[in-house]
Amino acid sequence: MIKYRLICKTCDISFDSWFASSGEFERLKKRKFLNCHVCNSTKIEKTLMAPKLNTRSDTNKRISKYKKINDKLREYQKFIKNNFEYVGKNFAHEARSIHYRNKKNEKGIYGIASKEEIKELREEGIDTETIPWVQDKIN
Repeated sequence: MIKYRLICKTCDISFDSWFASSGEFERLKKRKFLNCHVCNSTKIEKTLMAPKLNTRSDTNKRISKYKKINDKLREYQKFIKNNFEYVGKNFAHEARSIHYRNKKNEKGIYGIASKEEIKELREEGIDTETIPWVQDKIN
């Protein structure tokens, strides 16, 4: 998709419009399918446009946003590690044990489970959540 700033040569109003490609714009213009929404003229032209370039400040904003998200995930992970018991790859088994045997844990559990295991647990009515896990060591 491409967005063009267009101008009506009859009433001098400018407006934006989206096209599948620059060729599509030309095809519609040639067939006189483009018209002004104010005066209905078909004398529509593209105006001079500058491309949107990623600047250093745009990149810095994205990096800053990524860092904030990463920091928040690390905060959640710290909370989970301090308040839940790690059961590793036995998560599905342990979750079922707690659910079906009313096995009481002072701490909740966290661990590793496949998407299929999580789906099965949820189908059985076992409440689970999936969160992204950020590696402790980043190079």
